Amino acid sequence: MKLHANSSIKLTIAVGLLAMAAFMVNSGIAAEHSGTADEQAACTPDVFRLCLFDIPNEDRIVACLNRNLSQLSPACHDVMAGPPAKKKMRDNR
Repeated sequence: MKLHANSSIKLTIAVGLLAMAAFMVNSGIAAEHSGTADEQAACTPDVFRLCLFDIPNEDRIVACLNRNLSQLSPACHDVMAGPPAKKKMRDNR
């Protein structure tokens, strides 16, 4: 019986967190955070996987993602690493 109760609690917490995330996106709160919608979407799975206890503090989430760069998905790693340096094209004529 205890295992069932613990599973139920975990499910309730997970559903609550997802509802909170959906509320933030729909209410415009997410717009206050840095990053585009695409950048946020790229890192959301990593935030839930690695930085769950830092939600909703954006500064702590960013710090957590930076601490865990080697564990990030490729898409989120690209977001956190920033755009690649653009090579200047020189006209050698």
